[in-house]
Amino acid sequence: MKAGARALGVAESYQEEFSTLAGSVVRADRVTDGFVFGSCTVGGSDATAAVCEMVARLDREDLQYLFVAGIAPAWFNVLDLHRIHEATDLPVLSVTFEESLGLEPAIREALDDADVVRGRLATYHDLPDRRRLSVNDETVFVRNVGIDDDAANDAVRGFTPEGGRPEPLRVARLAARAADEFVRDDFRR
Repeated sequence: MKAGARALGVAESYQEEFSTLAGSVVRADRVTDGFVFGSCTVGGSDATAAVCEMVARLDREDLQYLFVAGIAPAWFNVLDLHRIHEATDLPVLSVTFEESLGLEPAIREALDDADVVRGRLATYHDLPDRRRLSVNDETVFVRNVGIDDDAANDAVRGFTPEGGRPEPLRVARLAARAADEFVRDDFRR
């Protein structure tokens, strides 16, 4: 991975009805090179559009990858990785950090509306399978669209200089938490 290769990482933080999304542009050599923020509805179905809009607003032609933290931010607001790839023309890599039997039982249990459940499950079932990947003696789970498995593995490892969390996602998670805290505190005043 060349030191100047850039990836956008998108992560979230939520407390109430809206989730704060943060995007961080990070080079493979760990230099942070930009931020973008957005939001989506907790329990809604607007996370995919929010991520696409963030990439469009960022308007960076030098991005080579788009990392997203998981596939279901904001309480099962399931990301459509195929739609994100089509809208952004970027390889999309969803990275998660815990083993799971899948989201279907949780979606069925958490959501009441049968039409909403069907829609979320249709998006969820259309996603590529999750693959286990060893990174720096840790295990992550990756789904990728617009990039083959070997290249996706190289990208995840190339943007993870230590530990198991790719740097674009680590920085985005910190930014999302800070922005979420700022917004909450600002509204309380």
